[in-house]
Amino acid sequence: MLSPHEFATLMLVRQAPDQLDMNRAELDALLERQLVMLEHSAAGRRRAHLTERGRTVLDVLHPESVERRTRAPGAYARADDNDVPSRAATTDIVVPQGGG
Repeated sequence: MLSPHEFATLMLVRQAPDQLDMNRAELDALLERQLVMLEHSAAGRRRAHLTERGRTVLDVLHPESVERRTRAPGAYARADDNDVPSRAATTDIVVPQGGG
């Protein structure tokens, strides 16, 4: 079982790997569990990436993110959403001015 800090680190690897402190103890736990892997660049920098197993863990915890990532921009939501476009629609609101 992962700690809350390990889950947070796993989410950070997915969303903002460049902002990750590579000396975090949680990163070692994720490497041991094969949820992340490290890429070594020629400049000596390391960058964390999710493994397939790590992606699966996050997808199970947040299934909507899988649907959102696989849906094309501007595509329609699921049929049970009454075929409403996934982008937020705007509506003009007219406020009558009091004359009196």
